[in-house]
Amino acid sequence: MLSPSYFFTGSIPAVAGFRRNCPQIPTIRIVSLSSSKYVNDTNEHYFCRKSVNYWDKFYKRHKNKFFKNRHYLEKDWGNYFSVTDEDVNAKVLLEVGCGAGNSIFPLIAAYPKLFVHACDFSPQAVTLVKSHSNFSEAQINVFLCDVANDDLTEKVLPSSVDVVTLIFMLSAVPPNKMLSVVQNLKEVLKPNGHILLRDYAVGDSAQVKLEKKNQMISDNFYFRGDGTCSFYFSEDFLSSLFIRAGFNIVDINTYCRQMENRFHNISVQRRWIRAIFSKP
Repeated sequence: MLSPSYFFTGSIPAVAGFRRNCPQIPTIRIVSLSSSKYVNDTNEHYFCRKSVNYWDKFYKRHKNKFFKNRHYLEKDWGNYFSVTDEDVNAKVLLEVGCGAGNSIFPLIAAYPKLFVHACDFSPQAVTLVKSHSNFSEAQINVFLCDVANDDLTEKVLPSSVDVVTLIFMLSAVPPNKMLSVVQNLKEVLKPNGHILLRDYAVGDSAQVKLEKKNQMISDNFYFRGDGTCSFYFSEDFLSSLFIRAGFNIVDINTYCRQMENRFHNISVQRRWIRAIFSKP
């Protein structure tokens, strides 16, 4: 159940539009990656077993209308996508959990020399990307892949990718499979390549709602009303996960923003985590 006390890890840098000191709200117990629940859990929850079906239904229902185009990637991480005079070849990006393409299409528009590998385990998502008006096989290689179970090197050459983006993707993976995902990504990433991650953080208002509705699968991992799942990260958990997979931490911070709904006269606190990891 929700703890009556407030707990928050990490520091929040001063960012325009975001508050350094967030109001106290009840948050969820943060657990260690070494918990046996994550390492040895072989009995998958129903919603984990059916996750492909639920995400496919999600994209059939919403198509490319649910998520806004993520232009903030250019602002946050533009230097990782741009080509400098020292670069002989174009940058190669792997977008994991590409969905309908709300990340990749703004990126190729901003960085025309960028080559993109894009994958998702939802056939409907892959179809949406291929049907986009800006899709080009010369610049985008989109393919079906469950990175928690499939070998990425069968689709992408080992050590060939400069940057991997995980944008609200890793949270959809059962916690006991996250390490396999990160190790899978490491195989296709170049030495000194980077993983750029943005995802849900512990204490987000959506997590509080799911906790109150008793929709928890395991600590910090929940199923939504549409059957899709979501994990909420602490900085400690995420750092431990990538260190265990052999990555270095370049940057990690948790952000919060107070969102007001004037029509319903309510205020909610959204929290997300943003991080950069590098392969030695």
